[in-house]
Amino acid sequence: MGNKGGLLRTQLLTRLLAPLAALLIADALVSYGIALSFAEKAYDRSLVETAHELAWRLLDTNGALKQDLEESPSSVLRNDPVDRVFFEVGAADGRTLFGETLPHAPSDQRKPGVAEQLYDAVFDGTPIRVVELSVTPKNSLAAPTLVRVAETMVKRNGMAREIVASVVTPQILLILIAGMVVWTGVVRGLSPLEQLQRQIAARSHLDLSPLVEHRAPGEVRPLIHSINELMQRLNKVLTLQTRFLADAAHQLKTPVAGLGAQLELLMRETDPARQREATGKLYVGVERLSRLVSQLLALARNEPDAIHSIALQPTDLNSLAFEASADWVPESLKRRVDLGFEGPETPVIVNGEAARLRELIDNLLDNAIRYSQDGGRVTVRVRSSPEPSVSVSDDGPRIPVGERERIFQRFHRLLGQGNDGTGLGLAIALEIARIHGAEIRLQDDADGVGNTFTVTFPPLAERHSLTQPSPLAH
Repeated sequence: MGNKGGLLRTQLLTRLLAPLAALLIADALVSYGIALSFAEKAYDRSLVETAHELAWRLLDTNGALKQDLEESPSSVLRNDPVDRVFFEVGAADGRTLFGETLPHAPSDQRKPGVAEQLYDAVFDGTPIRVVELSVTPKNSLAAPTLVRVAETMVKRNGMAREIVASVVTPQILLILIAGMVVWTGVVRGLSPLEQLQRQIAARSHLDLSPLVEHRAPGEVRPLIHSINELMQRLNKVLTLQTRFLADAAHQLKTPVAGLGAQLELLMRETDPARQREATGKLYVGVERLSRLVSQLLALARNEPDAIHSIALQPTDLNSLAFEASADWVPESLKRRVDLGFEGPETPVIVNGEAARLRELIDNLLDNAIRYSQDGGRVTVRVRSSPEPSVSVSDDGPRIPVGERERIFQRFHRLLGQGNDGTGLGLAIALEIARIHGAEIRLQDDADGVGNTFTVTFPPLAERHSLTQPSPLAH
């Protein structure tokens, strides 16, 4: 499996771990927001308490600044070792009475009638959090006083980071452990595929035997089963091809050798009469060779697997049989055979392919006319009930019961019959009948002379479940 196995492992790990990593990032962001909000609430509460303490220290009950302070407010507020703390006592008109001049609350964040205002600002280039207290003195003659206390945000952000770290660190360790477990599982899970790859790679190209399924894990068995089915189909196709090549080589060898002999004789002959005789025999040989090649190709074209590559549709069997009978009239007259046709006046519809059905009828007619005795009769009959059928009766030699199955084999000929047949016509007819789900039978002719070949088709309704019919084809 090599590089492909590594690529598959990488893809599986990416698809498994990438969502976990994305979930971790999203969780870290959400956790940081929650932690920051929690830290802000905690430190805001402390900041408000500090502002109230400062107001209590700096202002008397009437809102006026105390004159005697036991301890400087700056020394009290600036004992924090981490954050810097600032304060301001201001008048209602905006004047700073005591401490640093801190930023006021933005107008869009100011809440009328609220004694405590919390807002973010920047002081001396540093982000700060500010609480603003509005102190209303009890003495109505004193003016309202504003107390602002601010601190930098180092502890807030640090606390948020600590909370996030305490939450995310275990998750990172968990994902790392999960990644190791997933990696081990993927490697072990893909090992049967790698074994299957090595097993197939070690095989010969001629070995199409099925792979062993029962030893493979359940998840891999459907794949092995599909491979075995494919190898079975390949084996069948290769067997058919091998048989076709063997048949073609065997059957073409004799006529090609005969043509070569006739050509050699023609080249050496000087007598015009014998040259014409040799040319006539050469023509007959070429004609037989052409017919043999055509039938070999027809046989290969109508192998059993052809059902997967053809489109069956409703076809008028009566019309096809009549047209075929009409086309064979000149050949029947040439051989002095009486060719007749019997069929209903209405169409007999079967599900099939017109070209192949016509080829089936042509082969039955060719066989019947070729083997009928001089002055004999050949009759084509089409019936619509009890099942659609077409039959061809001849006056040829009666085929023994023991030979009736073998007569449909390739290149089988009855002994003692001096004819120029190839032995393929009935084999082709049988294959075409099988493709159409039809049955072909050989019986004695009704008048006791000759034979009757009958092809019976299934009713059209039965074939509808297997195919999707097209409009009626004549």
